[in-house]
Amino acid sequence: MELAISVSELTSHIKRVIEENFTQVKIIGEISNFKAHVSGHWYFTLKDSSAQINCTMWRGINNYVFFTPQDGIKVILTGRVTVYPPRGTYQLDVKSMKPAGEGELQKAFEELKRKLNNEGLFDEEFKKQIPQFPKVIGIVTGSDTASFRDMLSVAERRYPLVKIVIAPAKVQGEGAAEEIVKSIKQLNRRKDIDLIIVSRGGGSLEDLWAFNEEIVARAIFESKIPVVSGVGHEIDFTIADFVADLRAPTPSAAMELATPDKDEILSYISNFSFEAKNRIFEVITNLRDNVTQLSNSYGFKSLSGSLNNKKQLLDNYLFRIQTDISNFLNRKKSNLELLAKSVSSNNVEIILKKGFVLVEQNNKFIKRKSELEINKKINLKFTDGKVEIN
Repeated sequence: MELAISVSELTSHIKRVIEENFTQVKIIGEISNFKAHVSGHWYFTLKDSSAQINCTMWRGINNYVFFTPQDGIKVILTGRVTVYPPRGTYQLDVKSMKPAGEGELQKAFEELKRKLNNEGLFDEEFKKQIPQFPKVIGIVTGSDTASFRDMLSVAERRYPLVKIVIAPAKVQGEGAAEEIVKSIKQLNRRKDIDLIIVSRGGGSLEDLWAFNEEIVARAIFESKIPVVSGVGHEIDFTIADFVADLRAPTPSAAMELATPDKDEILSYISNFSFEAKNRIFEVITNLRDNVTQLSNSYGFKSLSGSLNNKKQLLDNYLFRIQTDISNFLNRKKSNLELLAKSVSSNNVEIILKKGFVLVEQNNKFIKRKSELEINKKINLKFTDGKVEIN
C-alpha cells in the first residue's frame, strides 16, 4: 500500500520548491482590491486579462513608494513568491513598486481629481479669503531649495514688514506627502499665522506627486488658515492647486500674490494725501463762499436787524431789573438803619449815662414798687458801677 502524506507536508514541499525558484521576480499588472490596513501593511491583487495573484507589501517597505496605489493603476512590482500554508495559496511578497508609466500616474491623478471634485473639495464656496496685509506667512517647502530663497527675495522686495515662518518638509519622494501634511497641521496650531504657502519648484509628474496625494489635499482643505499653492511651473497642475484657496503658477508668484507691493502702497498714500488735501481746500473754499453769500443776503441782514432789536429789548429789561434791585436794597438799608437806632436808644449803658439807676434784687431787675422786698439786699447799678445796700 502506497504511503500517504499530510496536507501540511505537501504544502511544505510546494512552498520550498516555489520559494527557492522564485526568490526575485518582476511582474507587471493592474492593481485591484487595494486595502491599506490599520497596521500599515498593504494588501491587494495584481491581475491581467487572464490571471491574478495576491500581493502583500509590509509596513516600512511601502514607505519607499512615492505614491498611494489605487485600483486600476498598472504597476511594475519586484518581490518574491511565497506560500501561505493556512490557505494553501501563493502570493507575492512585494519589495518595490512603481507605476508602469507616466500615463498610469496621470490616470491616478484624474481619478483622485474626480473623486475630490465630487466631494466638493474644489468648490468656490469653501475658498477662504486671502488677507490683504498678512503679518506672518507660513511656508511649507524644502528649507534649502532655490524656490524658497526666491520667495524670501520676493517678500523682502515687495513687503519687508511681513514675517516668514518656515515649516520644512520633503517635497519629493517617499514620505514627502506625510511631511507636508505634518507641516500644514503644525502651522495651524500656531495663533499668529495669517497665511500658508505650500510650494516647490518644477519637475516631472513623478517629482510633483506628493502634491497629488489625497492626504495632502485633505490637509489643505481642512486648514483653518488660508492656503496658497505654488507648485511647479506655470503649466503644472496638481491636486493641491485645485483644493487651495488660491493657486499660483510658481513659488515666486505665490509670494507675489500673498504680499502687497510696498511701492504701490506708498504711491497710493501719496496720491491719497494729495487728493485729500485738494478736496479739503475745495470744500473749505465752497463753504466760505456760501457763508459770504448768506451773510450778504437780505434774509441774513433782516435777521441781523431783528437780533439787534432783541438785544436792545434785553438791555431795557436788564436796566429795569437793576433799578428794581437797587430800590429794593435802598429800602432795606433804610429799614435797617431805623432798627439800628431803635436798638441803640434802648441800650442799657446809654440809659444809665442819662442818670437812671437799675435796681436788682434776687438776681432780677425790679420794674415795679410792688416787686421790691423791704429789709432784703438790693443792688443798685449806676453807669460807673454797682452799690450794694443791705
